[in-house]
Amino acid sequence: MIKILLVEDNLISQKMMYYTFRTANLTSDLASDGEEAVAKAAGERYDVILMDIMMPGIDGYEATLQIRKAEQTSGHSAFIIGLTGNVYDSERQKCLDAGMNAYMPKPFDIDLFKSILSKSGVAQF
Repeated sequence: MIKILLVEDNLISQKMMYYTFRTANLTSDLASDGEEAVAKAAGERYDVILMDIMMPGIDGYEATLQIRKAEQTSGHSAFIIGLTGNVYDSERQKCLDAGMNAYMPKPFDIDLFKSILSKSGVAQF
């Protein structure tokens, strides 16, 4: 089973994604902000990080940059998916420029999530 870190500051979104993951027989750890995400990623080896973009303090872009910097010495690279309500092409490019591997618009769609992971070779469903 893949190890997922969900980074989301909104409690309602956290709960919705938690139950969506459970329904899909997936589990995830939770980080409520970018700073916590960086700390958890440094302490655990995650296969996938689902990164909310807009968070107070360290946003998803900065958290991703910090995680990628730390990964340079660890030898492990998580598959990071940016998650945002902004659906503009410029947002997708900004996610990729920050070091994310993929981008998903909100609201969270478990089928799209699985498709991204399957197409990338991270997991097969």
